[in-house]
Amino acid sequence: MIKQILGRLPRKPGKTGDSRDAAGPNSNEPSNSYSVARGVEPGNKRSGNGDYVVPAGSSPNPMMNGTVVYHSNEPLPAFKDVPASEKQNLFVKKVNLCCAVYDFADLTKKLKEKEAKRQTLMELVDYVTSANGKFSETIMLEITKMVSINLFRSSSPTPRENKAIEGVDMDEEEPLMDPAWSHLQIVYEVFLRFVASHDTDAKLAKRYIDHSFILRLLDLFDSEDPRERDYLKTILHRIYGKFMVHRPFIRKAINNIFYRFIFETEKHNGVAELLEILGSIINGFALPLKEEHKLFLVRALIPLHKPKCVSMYHQQLSYCITQFVEKDCKLVDTVIRGLLNYWPVTNSSKEVMFLGELEEVLEATQPAEFQRCMVPLFRQVARSMNSSHFQVAERALFLWNNGHIENLIKQNYKVILPLIFPALERNARGHWNQAVISLTLNVRKIFSDHDSAFFGECTQKFNDDELKQEEFNSKREAMWKRLEEVAAPKSDNNNSLGTPNGKCSQAAG
Repeated sequence: MIKQILGRLPRKPGKTGDSRDAAGPNSNEPSNSYSVARGVEPGNKRSGNGDYVVPAGSSPNPMMNGTVVYHSNEPLPAFKDVPASEKQNLFVKKVNLCCAVYDFADLTKKLKEKEAKRQTLMELVDYVTSANGKFSETIMLEITKMVSINLFRSSSPTPRENKAIEGVDMDEEEPLMDPAWSHLQIVYEVFLRFVASHDTDAKLAKRYIDHSFILRLLDLFDSEDPRERDYLKTILHRIYGKFMVHRPFIRKAINNIFYRFIFETEKHNGVAELLEILGSIINGFALPLKEEHKLFLVRALIPLHKPKCVSMYHQQLSYCITQFVEKDCKLVDTVIRGLLNYWPVTNSSKEVMFLGELEEVLEATQPAEFQRCMVPLFRQVARSMNSSHFQVAERALFLWNNGHIENLIKQNYKVILPLIFPALERNARGHWNQAVISLTLNVRKIFSDHDSAFFGECTQKFNDDELKQEEFNSKREAMWKRLEEVAAPKSDNNNSLGTPNGKCSQAAG
């Protein structure tokens, strides 16, 4: 009874931060204090880890005055050891302790503190996962502050030089792993579960997960560590799904990353992950497609075929392109002409990828749209069929193994066969690779069986063209020989008239 009465009396503030205890989960004055691992600069900014600015609408607790409240070595009880009413307050304290950032360059330093932080982060993961009731604004502020301090690092590894330009396979190189990943991974897990939680109110959380926060999150996609990029991909996709108000901004920010990559640097580690997110976003576009989305296809996705390192993200890019074509078949002409515009000339492996993507696009193409682009398309296919690189020639001839594409070709064979017949004949007569010759003969047989009369006409026209070309070549050679014969006597006369040291001219004088 006495304890209950004493418990209701006002408590005297302690030296170590009882004022923080008084700030309950629904307090209007959320704390903005940091841990002792790093110093605090004026203006609520954290030195050495990027600047964390308190979001608009909230203010730092004036009682804190920028001082350290909870030390990393201060023992805090486990969540199971406190009543439910105190759990959110304890959660805020533990989040503040996790604002301590340690140097992992030397693995022997502060081992106890690092392990204590790791354990505390694991506790936060469990709490966010099993929390009952909506998260207060205080918790939202503290989580975004802790995430900002830990993740928005000022000295992240710089991107590697684009080795794909030098012909080096990037997949064979070991990616650089962040030594602090044992902490970063759990911070990402806390934030992922916070964003995905049903207890996170998007209308309140958007004050803290704002445009500035999203831009800095997008900057992290250039990380060398693939594990970090994988977490970022999942988190950004969750943010896009939960915060509808941010969707246009996220799309625009990704566009800007692509523009800089395509037209300026050609260096970015996270293009594949961003495209993977966009593939899911495009799949959810409503019909009819907005003009904004069509411009994104023309100005960003199609030009992404230009960089030499396209192999690093081509699978994800091809999926995005195919999604657009499946959404609106009228975009086929735009896509195929765009591919032809960036078609590689000397890069055989890139040409093989383009032919694979072309097949995926043609699978989703309707006859009316196919007719609009078939002439420039099969002129390029004919050049690829004649490639001296056997993989390119094979990939082009494999188009006839696709039933839908074969039907489209048969419907328009009187236009297509004359375009590719010279390539078929040259392959059949003189290609060095036996597999290419066999595939060529199979394609010739398809056309011959479909319309033998027209195939005969094409054969006759090809033979006539060959004879005309031979006649033209022989006439040109004969003309050059005559010119040489006419020029030979004149050169002989000039040599006989000329005398050394100018003696002839002196005698004449």
